[in-house]
Amino acid sequence: MTRPSIDAARLLGRIRTLGEIGRDSEGRLVRLAASDSEKLGRDQFVAWIEDAGLEVAVDRIGNIFGIWKPDGVADNAPILLGSHIDTVIGAGIFDGCYGTLSGLEVIETLKAEGLAPSRPIAVAAFTNEEGVRYAPDMMGSLVYAGGLDVDAALATIGTDGTVLGEELKRVGYAGEYEPGFLKPHAYVELHIEQGPVLEREGVPVGAVEDLQGISWQKVTIIGDANHAGTTPISMRRDAGHAAARVVTFLRDRAKASNTPTVATVGCMNFEPNAINVIPSRATFTVDLRDPDEGRLREEEAALASFLESLSAKEQVGISVERLARFEPVKFDLGIVELIGNSAGKRGLACRRMTSGAGHDAQMIARIAPSAMIFVPSAGGISHNPKEYTADEDLVAGANILLDVVRRLATEGLPA
Repeated sequence: MTRPSIDAARLLGRIRTLGEIGRDSEGRLVRLAASDSEKLGRDQFVAWIEDAGLEVAVDRIGNIFGIWKPDGVADNAPILLGSHIDTVIGAGIFDGCYGTLSGLEVIETLKAEGLAPSRPIAVAAFTNEEGVRYAPDMMGSLVYAGGLDVDAALATIGTDGTVLGEELKRVGYAGEYEPGFLKPHAYVELHIEQGPVLEREGVPVGAVEDLQGISWQKVTIIGDANHAGTTPISMRRDAGHAAARVVTFLRDRAKASNTPTVATVGCMNFEPNAINVIPSRATFTVDLRDPDEGRLREEEAALASFLESLSAKEQVGISVERLARFEPVKFDLGIVELIGNSAGKRGLACRRMTSGAGHDAQMIARIAPSAMIFVPSAGGISHNPKEYTADEDLVAGANILLDVVRRLATEGLPA
């Protein structure tokens, strides 16, 4: 028997249409949160919501919701779907947008089927998931889940000196609803994997059962600037060398471990940044991730211990600033099983897996049973114009989301 399916042409066409909104003069896709280019993307998304006959709601942090409220069930907690439409600089067209547009597509398909759900179904586009212009990332969903005060978030100053609340007003997306006005019965997010595992294993679907904890820190090392030619190595207080020691320590420790711990130094700056001057200051970021909270704390402690010993050995000053800290998330196993069951009924292999990236689902999991569906990313590439997922995989993921939502909207969460 043929299983009901989403309108593939409509979904794929919308993904490509949205993917052309926000191109800069170099042709890069750049839709930073609350920017002029993101406003254009928001406007298009809202237009599609209205075309689908859904109620549009925008909350104070700028999260956009398209809500289907069939007669007689409006007061019940909704099934919530979604992701985000803001991007990094030089983005691909799928990250976030695929999940948001698939959520809308699922609602339209169920409406056309004549489904009589026992509760509303809504799709969300959360504000500032990427965190490129304003920190922290996943801000809209974090505020929505009560993890960050909305007024504090609106006062956030961006990398360009703008204030988020003022920018949301300027682009017309400072809504009136209080964040959290819809408390979900369940939340499901469809996303490209942004990693190589599914493609490498030849598996078309991932049922995401947990998500790595994330620890972000900024480390500053202070030494002495001095002449690169006349200062003997033994007499140097070289902040650059000390920083390099940290990079290799993190890589060597993670590589020697039998755990899924990963460590990354993604940003580094030297001062005075001159070819013939020993660096007096090195500032860099450390990104630690692990799906186990105990191991993540062990890695944080190991880094702190190493920095203490490094300070003494190299005679440099070292300070650390906490930028962000999110504990690992365990998703709802009942929803995870629904994802696997749907894949099996559609003749698709499914792998249970961990998300290495942060997503809005980890925030919404604080207030509702949540899970994620992954589809393969070619080459594991994301946050890059080469980001690519085959049409057949995009459609397969959306159809599994359709199955899961239909089940949740008619029978509720699995017992």
